[in-house]
Amino acid sequence: MREKEFLPLVEQRLGIGQLNEMQIKMMASASEPRDIVLLSPTGSGKTLAFTLPVMKLMRPSTGRVQCVVIAPSRELVVQIAGVMREVSPGLRVVALYGGHNVEDEVNSLKVVPDIVVATPGRLLDHAVRRNIDLLPVRIVVLDEFDKSLELGFDEEMEKLMKRMKNVSRFILTSATNADVMPEFLNLNNPLTLDFLSGNENLKTRMRVHRVKSDSKDKLEALLSLLKCITAEGPLKKTIIFVNHRESAERVVEFLKKKGVDASLYHGALDQRERETAVALFNNGSRPVLVATDLAARGLDIEKVASIIHYHQPLTREAYTHRNGRTARVEEEGDIYLLVGPDEEIKDYVEFDDDFELNPATESVLKSGFETLYITGGKREKLSRGDILGFIVKEGGIDVGAVGKINVFDHYSLVAVKKSKAGRIVEKLSGHKLKGEKRKISIMR
Repeated sequence: MREKEFLPLVEQRLGIGQLNEMQIKMMASASEPRDIVLLSPTGSGKTLAFTLPVMKLMRPSTGRVQCVVIAPSRELVVQIAGVMREVSPGLRVVALYGGHNVEDEVNSLKVVPDIVVATPGRLLDHAVRRNIDLLPVRIVVLDEFDKSLELGFDEEMEKLMKRMKNVSRFILTSATNADVMPEFLNLNNPLTLDFLSGNENLKTRMRVHRVKSDSKDKLEALLSLLKCITAEGPLKKTIIFVNHRESAERVVEFLKKKGVDASLYHGALDQRERETAVALFNNGSRPVLVATDLAARGLDIEKVASIIHYHQPLTREAYTHRNGRTARVEEEGDIYLLVGPDEEIKDYVEFDDDFELNPATESVLKSGFETLYITGGKREKLSRGDILGFIVKEGGIDVGAVGKINVFDHYSLVAVKKSKAGRIVEKLSGHKLKGEKRKISIMR
C-alpha cells in the first residue's frame, strides 16, 4: 500500500499531525528485507509505529489473510485493531480474543479478513476449528512478545507458527530489552530499533512523591490524598494500583461510599465489565480507576494526570509499567506512593519529594459527566455519527453537552453533561434510533 493512501488518515482519524522519530524510522524500515525488533517504552506511540510498516507491506485485498498481529491481552487486541481499522482503507481488520462472543467472531471470518489481530489462544482455536486459514499469512507482528513469553504462551505460539509457513516478515515489539528471543522464530538478520533511552526523558516529565500513612490500612490516607490533589480544580484522571483483586474491590467500595466517582478493573471481571470500566474512565464520568497490574499494560487510556501506588509494585518492571500510564506523549504526570508505618521501600523506587497530607482539605470528588447506556452497537449497524445525531436531534441539546461515544459490539456508551443526563433520557424515550426503539438509561 502506498503512503499517500494511509498517511492522510493518520492525521484525520487519529489526530496525529506529525510522526515521531520512532514512527518515521519504523515506516522507513519496511523498505529493508529484514525482520524488525522494536524496543520502545510504554506510551511512545508503539502501536502506530508498527502499523505504519505493515500498511506499506500490505497488498490490495486478496481474499486471504495477509497479516496477523498477536498480542498477549484482549485489551491490547482491541486497541490495536481500532488503530489499524482507522488507517487501512479498503482492507478488512478483524479482532479475535477471549471473552468475545465466539459466534460473532465466526460470522466475522466468513468474509476473509486481510488483517487479523488476536490473542494466541483464541487465534489457535479458530485455526484448529478451520474457521481461518493461516497458511497465506506473509506478515506477523508479535506485540509485547516479552509479555507473551512471561505468560507462558510459548506452546500456543509455536503451534501457530507451524501453521504460518509463508511468513516473509516478522515485526517484534517490547517495552523491555529481552535477552532471549522466542525459540520458535527463525528471524532473518533482524534490525533492532532501540528507543528505550526515551525512558530517561520520561523521568523528567514525572514527579514521584512519598505520601506517609499513619496506619497500615491506608484507606483514609488515600482519600485525603485524592482530596489534596483535587483541591485546586476538578478531579482529573487517576489510576490507583493495588496488588490483589480483593484489595481492588475493597478500595473501590470504600471510595464509592465516600462519594468518589470510581470504577474497578481486574482480571476476574468479564470482558464487558472490563471494557466498560475503561470507557467510563476515558470519558471522564468515572475519573478514578482502581486496578491491579492488569491495567499497567495494553490499555488505550488517555491523559492520566496521576498514578497512586496504594501497594508498592512487586517488581521493577511492574513499577515502570504502572508509571508509564501517565506522562505519555510529552505530557507531565505525578506519581504518589503511599507508605505505611515501618514499610520498607523497594530499591527501584526513588522519590523527588515528600507530599504532606492536610486532613482538613475538602474537595469535590465527583465528575461533571454521566454515561448513557444504549442497547445496540456495531453488530446492529450503529455508528458514533448515528448516535450523536440522534441525541442532539431528539434530545434537544447542543453538541457541546455530548462527550466521548464508545460503540461496542452490542451496546454503546455516551458521556453527557451530568446536569442534562436525566432530561436527555426522558426526551429520547420512545424515539427510534436507526429504525429501532433502544433502551437508554444512565449507568449507575
